[in-house]
Parts: sequence; C-alpha cells; structure tokens
Amino acid sequence: MFELNDLRQTRFFQDVFEEGKLEAIPHLLAFGLSIEQIAQGLGLDEQLVRQAAQPKS
Repeated sequence: MFELNDLRQTRFFQDVFEEGKLEAIPHLLAFGLSIEQIAQGLGLDEQLVRQAAQPKS
C-alpha cells in the first residue's frame, strides 16, 4: 500500500515542498526576519534565500 512516507519520497512532493519554502520567503522578510534567520529556519542556502527575496520582474 502507498503510504504518506512513500509520497514524501517522490520527486514531485519534494519539488512542491521546496517551492512552498521559496514562496514563504517574502512573507518572512515582511515579518522582519533576516536572510540568515530564514535560511537557517527553512534549511536553505543563504544565496538561494537572497535570490528568492528579489522582486520578480
């Protein structure tokens, strides 16, 4: 039987989960958290957080 843990192992789940983290970055910045705090809290590289914090053109 396919269980939740099996779903979490799929590439699709991991991609969606990662995308959710990136979408949360501007909101966390608005709350006053620093790039470093966000990176540490979400388990992301600081450079990735900086890139996600840039306004979309």
